[in-house]
Amino acid sequence: MMTFIARMTVKEGQEQEFIRHIKALGEKVHANEPDCLYYHAFRLRDGERRFAVIESFKDEASEEAHRNTPYFKELVEPILATLEGTYEREYLDPLES
Repeated sequence: MMTFIARMTVKEGQEQEFIRHIKALGEKVHANEPDCLYYHAFRLRDGERRFAVIESFKDEASEEAHRNTPYFKELVEPILATLEGTYEREYLDPLES
């Protein structure tokens, strides 16, 4: 399994544009990627313009396939254009019981 949190800050005035594109991407992921185990976007409580996306894939190949879909390639550019700076990824390892 491959899981991460991507945290980002959106440019002032670009919040609704970001939300529109990130929701569109989430809808496509949920409809077309059975190896995506979890994909949800959140607004962080520490600021109006701070967001995070939590993504979990069956494996690294599934995440790579996600990044190569036509809708990812179509939506990632407008999403990145709304960001103030870049985003930060934090990778998570599951605790096995």
